[in-house]
Amino acid sequence: MLHTKVSQIEEIIEGAIQTARQHQKPQLISIVDRIDNIDPFQFLHTGQIIDQHRSFWRSAEEEFTLVGIGTASKLYAKTRTRFNEIQSMWNDLNDQAVLYDDFNVKGTGIVALGGFSFDPEQRNGAPWENFSDSQMTIPAYMLTIKDDQCFLTTNVFLYPEDHPQQIIRQIKEHQEILFSPKPLPYEPVVRSGMEEVLPEEWKKTVEKATDDIKKGLLEKVVLARELRVKFQAPVQLAEVIKDLAETQNNSYIFAFESDGDYFVGATPERLAKLEQDQLVSTCLAGTIPRGKTKEEDAELGQELLEDPKNLQEHQFVVDMIRGAVEACCTNVDIPASPVLYPLRNLQHLYTPVTATLDEGYSLLDVIERLHPTPALGGLPQKASVDYIRENETMNRGWYAGPIGWFDSSNNGEFAVAIRSALIKNDSASLFAGCGVVEDSEPEAEYEETAVKLKPMLSVLGGS
Repeated sequence: MLHTKVSQIEEIIEGAIQTARQHQKPQLISIVDRIDNIDPFQFLHTGQIIDQHRSFWRSAEEEFTLVGIGTASKLYAKTRTRFNEIQSMWNDLNDQAVLYDDFNVKGTGIVALGGFSFDPEQRNGAPWENFSDSQMTIPAYMLTIKDDQCFLTTNVFLYPEDHPQQIIRQIKEHQEILFSPKPLPYEPVVRSGMEEVLPEEWKKTVEKATDDIKKGLLEKVVLARELRVKFQAPVQLAEVIKDLAETQNNSYIFAFESDGDYFVGATPERLAKLEQDQLVSTCLAGTIPRGKTKEEDAELGQELLEDPKNLQEHQFVVDMIRGAVEACCTNVDIPASPVLYPLRNLQHLYTPVTATLDEGYSLLDVIERLHPTPALGGLPQKASVDYIRENETMNRGWYAGPIGWFDSSNNGEFAVAIRSALIKNDSASLFAGCGVVEDSEPEAEYEETAVKLKPMLSVLGGS
C-alpha cells in the first residue's frame, strides 16, 4: 500500500480519477484527518441522513470507538471457505488502495467492520433477510476515537467515468451534515408488547438435549431462544447504542445496520484481538446473577467459582481455545484457574489467553479456528452445530456469530454477538442461550436465559 502525505482533497481526487482512467479500473483512496472531539452517538444518529448502512463499535477494555457511515466497499463471501474468501478480497483491496495518513493510529484508514452468521448452512432466512452470511463493510466516512483523540477517515472508490467536482461536492455536503452544529433529537424507546417464542417447546428441547448427551451423542450443546418485542414507534439506533454504552461498561457495544435493520448488542465475550502480532483471546463461560448486596454478590461469585457444572462448561472452552490458538501461535499463556468477570446483571468465569501470532496467519485465520467456541456451540464442535441446526426453534443469523473489525495495519478485534437484538422498524427479536450438559435442568436454564435478556430489555423500553 502506498502511503502519501495528505494534500488538498481536490488534488487527491483529481489525481485518483486520472489514475483510474489510465488503468481503466476503479481506484480506492482513503484520507485520514485529525478532527475536534465529537459525540460518537450524535455522529451515528446524524449519519442516517446520508445512508441506511451504519456501524458502531466500542471496546470493553480501552477508550476506542469506531463509527461507520455509508459504504465505500463491501466484502461478501460466497463459498464455504468464507473467512479465507473475505481475507483474499481484503488483501486485493489493500494492494490497490492509496492511503493518505500522517497519523498511523489503529482503526483509521481502510477499516472493515461487520460480521459472520453463526451457521452458514442455516437456510431459513427470516428474520435475517437483510443480513448476508458474511459481510464486512469499508465505510465511506468513519469516526475513530482513540485515547481522547478523534479522527475522520474518508474512503472513496473512484471510477474512470467519475467527475472530480461532483465527487468533491458530495463529500463536502456529507461532511457538513455529519458535523452539523444542530443535533438531531433522540426519540425515546417505548415498548408496547412482548412475546416469548415457544417457551415450553424450548424447555422440551433442553430436556431432549440432556437425554441425547447421556446417550453419548455429544458432550454439550448451547441452545438459544427468542423474545419478540413491539414498540409504539420505529426504534432509533443511536438512542439504543447510547443507553447500552452508559449501562454496560464492561461490554463491547456494537451495532450493524443493513438496509434499515439493526443488529445491536452489548457482549462481554471477546473472541480475539490482534495488535501487530500480539494476540489476546478470552475464555468466558459459566454464569450466575449479581447479588443485591455486596455480601450476597460475593457469596454468589464464590458459588460460581466452586460449581462443578459451570467449571466443567468453562474448561470445555479453555481446552478448545488452547488448541485453536496453539495451531497458529507461539508463546501461548493461559492461567490455570478462572477468575470472576462481573457485569451489571451477571458475573462469569473468565480466563484470559495471550499469544504471538505466527507469520503467515491473519486475525481471520484465528477467528475461523475459534468459531464457534463451546460457549456458543458445544462439543464436539461439528456435532453440536448440526444439533443446533436440527433442533433449535429459531434462525440464529448473526446471533452468536463473530462480529468486529480489522484494519490495514494488522490490528483488529472480534467479539461474539451475544446479549443482542435484531431491530426491524418498530419490532425486535432478542436472543439468549445457555450451555446444556447432562445434568442441566430445563427450568433453571430457562431462568438463566431470562437473566441474559435483561441488558437488552433494559434499553428497549425498560427491564
